Amino acid sequence: MKIEKELLPGAWLVKLIHHQDRRGSFVKKFTKTFFQAHGMEHEFTESFYTTSQKNAVRGMHFFAPPRDHVKTVLCAAGSVKDVLLDLRTGPGYGAVAEVILESAQPKLIYIPKGVAHGFLSLEDNSVIVYNTTTEYDSECDMGVHWNSFGHDWNVNKEVIESSRDQSLIHFKDFKSPF
Repeated sequence: MKIEKELLPGAWLVKLIHHQDRRGSFVKKFTKTFFQAHGMEHEFTESFYTTSQKNAVRGMHFFAPPRDHVKTVLCAAGSVKDVLLDLRTGPGYGAVAEVILESAQPKLIYIPKGVAHGFLSLEDNSVIVYNTTTEYDSECDMGVHWNSFGHDWNVNKEVIESSRDQSLIHFKDFKSPF
């Protein structure tokens, strides 16, 4: 594993260990000592994944205090345009980072507390794997509408989104708890 770059303060793009041969591939997505050596939280309590069709948008999601959490995401199949939005008060508030995640070149994003996450699926059946440092709590599960903070998603067709994501607050009306 190797840190490739910092996307936002404390948000890291990590190149993963990846071996490919005629059988298929092997990807190591977590090593406690790597996370410890880089000062990253590493006590994950929940893991899950999503499968999304091309042009599906999920986001921009985060957990509010007191259940705010660190999250890691990686693309295990297909490819996505992954987007981060900094919701932490201070000079970085509203900063955005974007990176393409694809299963063919495995990378992980380490997302700190106070940063919203979302993505646009670029292929059918794209799979995103998540780890979080807190378990799901519906009272703290929040979001900002994916198309309300001035980021160019470069969407050529109508997106597929959930009714929940359609009803999320717009960024201009958001009051940060971070």
